[in-house]
Amino acid sequence: MKRAYGLPVLLPLAVLPFLLGGCNMVVMNPTGDIALQQRNLILFSVGVMLLIIVPVMVLTVVFAWRYRRGNPNKVYDPDFDHSTTLELVIWSCPLLVIIALSAVTWTSTHLLDPFRPLERLAPGVPVPPDAKPLNVQVVALDWKWLFIYPDLGVATVNELALPVNVPVRFSITSTDQFNTFYAPTLAGMIYAMPTMRSELNAVLNKSGDSWGYSGNYSGRGYSDMRFKLRGVEEAEFNNWVTQVKAGGGSLALSDLVELIKPSERVPAMHFASVEEGLFDRAVNRCIEPGKPCMIDVMRRDMATGAGHTHPHAVPTMPPGHAAEPLIGGKPKPALQKAPEEKGSGPNVTKPAQSDPPGGLEPGSVHNRDHQ
Repeated sequence: MKRAYGLPVLLPLAVLPFLLGGCNMVVMNPTGDIALQQRNLILFSVGVMLLIIVPVMVLTVVFAWRYRRGNPNKVYDPDFDHSTTLELVIWSCPLLVIIALSAVTWTSTHLLDPFRPLERLAPGVPVPPDAKPLNVQVVALDWKWLFIYPDLGVATVNELALPVNVPVRFSITSTDQFNTFYAPTLAGMIYAMPTMRSELNAVLNKSGDSWGYSGNYSGRGYSDMRFKLRGVEEAEFNNWVTQVKAGGGSLALSDLVELIKPSERVPAMHFASVEEGLFDRAVNRCIEPGKPCMIDVMRRDMATGAGHTHPHAVPTMPPGHAAEPLIGGKPKPALQKAPEEKGSGPNVTKPAQSDPPGGLEPGSVHNRDHQ
């Protein structure tokens, strides 16, 4: 009976390792040096904390067994109230753990600063003095990713190709709402924020394909807002650029206006030529023709506040607080709309009965339900 009872319990446990074998822990299998350092930081932090957790769990079982009621060798000491050795152990161990984690957090916060230029390509491999980083401009759209290679004059959508062992400097922004640029095998999460420019310095050390994601919920198409990250050798990357220039389209300001419109599950797109300054226009929210750029609006506001006219100010430009959205006009508040502009609809708050409460039976106790 015991053997028949234990088989259904042990069988799922035996199958569990095979089920977990299909999981891909990408965070723990990095292909870039920054992601590798972050993985090591996670492992170190978990290991240090286990120095406290594991002994506590083991001692919990040992104490329960040793001081059980049926143990004839247990010692009962009702006058025990203090132990200096026990107090030192209880307080010194957590204190040492906090000191270790604080030191590692302090150093890693500065060494893994996304704005900090890379000092090494891999463990023990410093960045060559004459190495020029590859500049990639990242624009988060709804719900897709735009990658511009300004030095190469090409751009892609939902596909990011990077050469192996070449430092990469990302400039990151968003056109409409908060997103998170997250390539777990390359580096950590970096916010993509409207009207702001973030930066990330990273490098890939292994060739192969993986996926990048948006780590911040941004609406209906969030689940499919991902891009393919391709790590290739430098010679293969040059061939990829040549193919994009030969078979891709063009990305002008008018094309970007159409690309910004929300769309889901967009396949990879290549652009052989890119109009200069599109990333700056995305940061300054002046993609639609005729919209003033925020940098010019702020320059005008500063000139107006100083009491003189700035030589680069545009007289017809609205102040910063009156700037219009990226695409389309500024919405009109409901309180400023005329009745015919608001429209009408069914009154869902109208009482179910036509007579006022208590009108037929003034003394009824049911009137309390309507108060």
